[in-house]
Amino acid sequence: MTLAFTLCSINYLAQARTLGDSLKRTNPHIRFVIGLVDRLDTANVPVDKLPEFELLELHRIGIDGLDEMCEHYNITELNTAVKPYFFKYFFGKVPQVKNVIYFDPDIIVYQPLAELEALLEKNDFVLTPHLATPIEDQLTPNELHHLNTGVYNLGFIALHKSPEALDFVKWWEEKLFDECKIDLCNGLFVDQHWVNFAPVFWNNVHVEKHPGWNAAYWNLHERTFTEEEKGHFVNGQPVVFFHYSGYDPAKPSVISKYQNRFTFEQRPDLNPLFDYYRDELLRNHNAYYRQFPCYYIKSEPLYKYQRIRALLKKPFEKWLARL
Repeated sequence: MTLAFTLCSINYLAQARTLGDSLKRTNPHIRFVIGLVDRLDTANVPVDKLPEFELLELHRIGIDGLDEMCEHYNITELNTAVKPYFFKYFFGKVPQVKNVIYFDPDIIVYQPLAELEALLEKNDFVLTPHLATPIEDQLTPNELHHLNTGVYNLGFIALHKSPEALDFVKWWEEKLFDECKIDLCNGLFVDQHWVNFAPVFWNNVHVEKHPGWNAAYWNLHERTFTEEEKGHFVNGQPVVFFHYSGYDPAKPSVISKYQNRFTFEQRPDLNPLFDYYRDELLRNHNAYYRQFPCYYIKSEPLYKYQRIRALLKKPFEKWLARL
């Protein structure tokens, strides 16, 4: 059996529902679970706003030290840090599962995943790189940015249940317990840099460069899209899943808040993909869910380097008094 899951807090349930709808449409045989990094018992979400998909709340998977994790992570970091713990839960608690696929909630799956399932018959890991060809400009993001954020985009990772994959998950858990931060000064960008080691430390790692897998703002320089009778295509091949990272339906003229390389005026080929996604998010109550704070995040954590910078901005005598 193949199981797919995503992770989000209540504020991203519109995205998770949209992902689930796309999987149900294209891959009805795949079990889909929303890993909820939040608590429904304190949020009072009405029954008619709960997704029809299976919800697995974070506190139910048994993470030792969860309270400690919550103390030093913000909402993005925490949603990322618990990823290997959910993999371990599914591999350990769902006896019939053979493959587990993770998708970020802001993804739509447009095609059957038969090719991915076939790859998982021969490989223990499937990853996708941020880009497959060089970037020739200095706009955002460029190759330097990807050196800061990781070779692979961990909005997608698929694992086949095997000793290699289970060993990786255990190692990844240990790293992400307290080193899943957005802290570029210390070489960290959530879970992504750690997975740079996967093809070195483990065998049977497949890196998929198909242009229709994990297409997103970071690889638009190498991919051109068309809409045809049979669906969406990129460079003449089917769009399998598109990652709408950084897109906000309240700002529909912006492809992603994280890039400045392209506009919709420059890339009209993107309009059908994004028009459809915006309609789906609105249908799935995006504005309603966005109002919910995450139960686990009480305040923004202050990292060591931020504390040092704050001290350096104080008058010398006040700084000296803190030593």
